[in-house]
Amino acid sequence: MMKLVEELSGLGDLILDGEPPRRVNYSLCRYQAMMPSGLPVPGMHRVEGSVDFAEPPAPCDWIGSTLALKLQDGRRIGVTLIDSDGRILSEGHGPSRCQCC
Repeated sequence: MMKLVEELSGLGDLILDGEPPRRVNYSLCRYQAMMPSGLPVPGMHRVEGSVDFAEPPAPCDWIGSTLALKLQDGRRIGVTLIDSDGRILSEGHGPSRCQCC
């Protein structure tokens, strides 16, 4: 079962290696897989939401690429831009996902 654990919105930077950061307004939800006991399942999570480019348009060549989203509070999460409307998605754990390892 996935449980909503965090809703975030703010002004951040979307980053693709080697490209200048793009300023975005973001809105996302972070879900965590939970065991029946109520404990989280490590590494099983999903982030979904959207970004609105402050400087349109969205770079079409970024669609499908793994990007870093630097949140307003300084955290960075790995996301994939999935369409030109600015929808983002991230699932799982690892260097291309959570950027903690």
